[in-house]
Amino acid sequence: MEKKVEGSLGETLRTIGFALLIAIVFRSFVYQPFNIPSESMVPTLLVGDYLFVSKFAYGYSRHSLPFSPPIFDGRIFEKPVKRGDVVVFKLPRDNSTDYIKRIVGLPGDRVQMRDGVLFLNDQPVKRERVTDFVADDPNLTVHRAIQYRETLPNGVSYNTLDLYGPTDADNTPVFEVPKGYYFAMGDNRDNSADSRLPMSIGVGFVPAENLLGKAEIITFSTDGGARLWEFWKWLPSMRFSRFFKPIY
Repeated sequence: MEKKVEGSLGETLRTIGFALLIAIVFRSFVYQPFNIPSESMVPTLLVGDYLFVSKFAYGYSRHSLPFSPPIFDGRIFEKPVKRGDVVVFKLPRDNSTDYIKRIVGLPGDRVQMRDGVLFLNDQPVKRERVTDFVADDPNLTVHRAIQYRETLPNGVSYNTLDLYGPTDADNTPVFEVPKGYYFAMGDNRDNSADSRLPMSIGVGFVPAENLLGKAEIITFSTDGGARLWEFWKWLPSMRFSRFFKPIY
């Protein structure tokens, strides 16, 4: 009887260990789940969105693994990032905090903001005014904002917000993106610490090594209107229209 109990316990531990190994491999090399805690990517991503990030999209670096062990430098199986990709990366100033932004500048690009208009290589990016962003969502402080449709030279198109009119970040010097780095911006332009700000207070240029992966799809979304124990509010708080929504 005692041997049977010991055998059963050992089998259970082996099963748990095997399941953990599969989860670590899946998270490190295939897809990793993330949730959105801030409003820097509104209207594309909302606070309370849960999403999957493809870890294989750009190859792998030490940051692909849990705790970022310094076992190798650079990236292996590296694949190019495209303008307009929404990416998760490690914040360069601490190499531990996860950020999510949109890549607008590639290595060698000249990036500048002039009166709120994005310029790439001295050419204005197409931008047109669309219907105002309107939301009645307890998870958001933004309830109404001017909205623009921005289209990058490669055809990637997305909406951006203008919350406050002219700000310091609407007019910047020219940033020349170094080799091996990227320029990232939030879609909520007036509420995003990104590559327009120096690394000490913002993001600065994003090293290729710091990329974790590409945000692919929203799997689940809640407006935060229900606490864990308030099960009768769970359904009303879910944003079903955002379930399984691709991220562009």
